[in-house]
Amino acid sequence: MRLHHLVSAAIFAMAVASPALAADLKYPPGEGPFHWENFEALKGVDLKGETLTIFGPWRGDDEAHVQVVLEYFRQATGADVKYSSSENYEQQAVIDTEGGNPSNITILPQPGLLADLAAKGRLVPLTDDDAKFVTDNYGAGASWVALGSYKGKDGASSFYAFPYKADLKSLVWYVPENFKDAGYEIPQTMEDLIALSDKIIADGGKPWCIGLGSGGATGWPATDWVEDIMLRTQSPETYDKWVTNEVKFDSPEVVGAIETFGSFAKNDAYVDGGAAGVASIDFRDSPKGLFASPPKCYMHRQASFIPSFFPEGTKIGTDADFFYFPPYASKPDLGRPVLGAGTLATITKDSKGARAFIEFLKMPLAHEIFMKDGGFLTPLKSVNQDAYINDAAKKQGEILASATTFRFDGSDLMPGKIGAGAMWTGMVDFVGGKSAADTGAAIQKAWDEIK
Repeated sequence: MRLHHLVSAAIFAMAVASPALAADLKYPPGEGPFHWENFEALKGVDLKGETLTIFGPWRGDDEAHVQVVLEYFRQATGADVKYSSSENYEQQAVIDTEGGNPSNITILPQPGLLADLAAKGRLVPLTDDDAKFVTDNYGAGASWVALGSYKGKDGASSFYAFPYKADLKSLVWYVPENFKDAGYEIPQTMEDLIALSDKIIADGGKPWCIGLGSGGATGWPATDWVEDIMLRTQSPETYDKWVTNEVKFDSPEVVGAIETFGSFAKNDAYVDGGAAGVASIDFRDSPKGLFASPPKCYMHRQASFIPSFFPEGTKIGTDADFFYFPPYASKPDLGRPVLGAGTLATITKDSKGARAFIEFLKMPLAHEIFMKDGGFLTPLKSVNQDAYINDAAKKQGEILASATTFRFDGSDLMPGKIGAGAMWTGMVDFVGGKSAADTGAAIQKAWDEIK
């Protein structure tokens, strides 16, 4: 082939390739409930020739979703973005950072592990402006800044971890048709929730389905109950001290929260299967009572993931729905606390692209694309809530955005022998008949033994 034919062919190929590149964007710019001005602003960031490596926890469907988001960053900036993950991603992140070969960005859902990496000098501090952005623009923003702030190798505290993608635990699930038939209303306060539970008993029903069974992890659902109750009965500062064991497990604050959980779980009249069934019923099976006819229970407190264990074909919003696990009216100073988890983005190898990526995560667009694709919640208040994939996700996102306090799952922040050991078994012993005081003392004894 002659040279001019080769040149013509190359020009033709480029002409064809350009629209094809744009076609790689799942949601066409200018269309839909997105902040497209963010995409235009991102085009002003020139990262052509730069490779940006990102290591994160997302695999399977979540990896497909995040790749959709990353494609907008690639096309706007020209960066070559390489995302990778691993089945044992926590261990891999430690190996990569300690071996001197980290990704530019490392995203993890474990604040405790990130704190360890920061203390060893493996994380690069973000800026004061980054922290101020989260404080000003996230629901419970100060909580998220605290979650991402750790002591560095020099002992000074800095903001290291930018929140991106949250999980919500403070939810109570119910079947709207059951509530409608019985004339029940959604409780707005904990006092209302207890009154509703008592009314359901008076009407001849059982208010709650609770199951702690989970194989080798049996007991963990009770830890979420106790954490949610701690946030509704104690200050966020007390919760934080409990997580670090400055406030002991046998203190009145914690024993009181365990007792309050017991007022639900150890009350034969309150739970399907009675108190004796709570420890043995598998957590995946426990919500099934909501869907029995007549219902075996009316409410089930569990995180946002539980619909995957509902009967096949259950439509959220119609066949089943949820409400926010409410605060006590008698404790207005505690506001609207939310218990959850989330992933945090850190810089583990600094570069222009890494800093630009953190700036990208401040943009509503970086959240809205993932929201639309599914499996994503955000406390960022500036997003278009209509970008959520469905009404259930939108309602959960609004709970996060309107929270006054956010706290990470406490048991996940405790030493493994406690949060994923003594606390699990302690909760099983508690529902089996042990007192709250003895339960707290036993867990505290286990903590003292590892010090």
